[in-house]
Amino acid sequence: MKRIRLTPLFFRRIHKWVGLILGLQFLLWALSGSVMALLDKDKVGGHGGGMSHAHPLPAGEYFNIASLPRGEPVTGVVLRDLGARPIYELRTVKGVRLVDATSGEDIRVDAGMAREVASMMNEAPIRKVSVIAKPNLESRDHEGAMWRVDFADAENSSAYVSLDTARFLVMRGDTWRTWDFFWMLHNMDYVNRKSFNHPLIIFVAFGALWLSGTGFYLLFKSFSRADFRWLRRRRKPIVTRSTA
Repeated sequence: MKRIRLTPLFFRRIHKWVGLILGLQFLLWALSGSVMALLDKDKVGGHGGGMSHAHPLPAGEYFNIASLPRGEPVTGVVLRDLGARPIYELRTVKGVRLVDATSGEDIRVDAGMAREVASMMNEAPIRKVSVIAKPNLESRDHEGAMWRVDFADAENSSAYVSLDTARFLVMRGDTWRTWDFFWMLHNMDYVNRKSFNHPLIIFVAFGALWLSGTGFYLLFKSFSRADFRWLRRRRKPIVTRSTA
């Protein structure tokens, strides 16, 4: 078995190939960082014309919540708006139940309700309404089933509305989708696009550290005594002759 000798030539060969592989990632980091910096931050962060879906609750008497049928224990109650409509959001062991705060009628979060909530955030025509059983990449910061409402606007916007609570969750458009793609390249999380604390990027980080260390070692080995000859030079004293 041939013995591996830890010579400068050995480190130079490994340094070359590691540098090639990591160099490609360095280019992706520079490219993705530049693109993300150039994109419109307002469009990346969300859009909808600055419209708000919150409305002040109307004054008047509300339905006595104690009169509601008790099919299961209620663990929490929230009085909030659904557009201009006050509702009770009841938290039970089986999930969330929405009740009209003035009539006591149950509210079903159907496609029409999703349209109504999404339209509060975007005035563009609605192109399609669909339900998704679990969050996708665009709505990954939220949980549970939800409605996706697609708009026919310049950004090809998509609004996400909770299937349980009818709450507006997030709005995504083409600018955000572009940003998210380059964010994936930047943090190297090609599956979830959430974390920069995963094994792949940690491995690359240690590879970059190794590359820096071996690069410094090879740089040191590339110098010879002759390269520092100029430091050892001494200027000869100048002798002047006086004439008397």
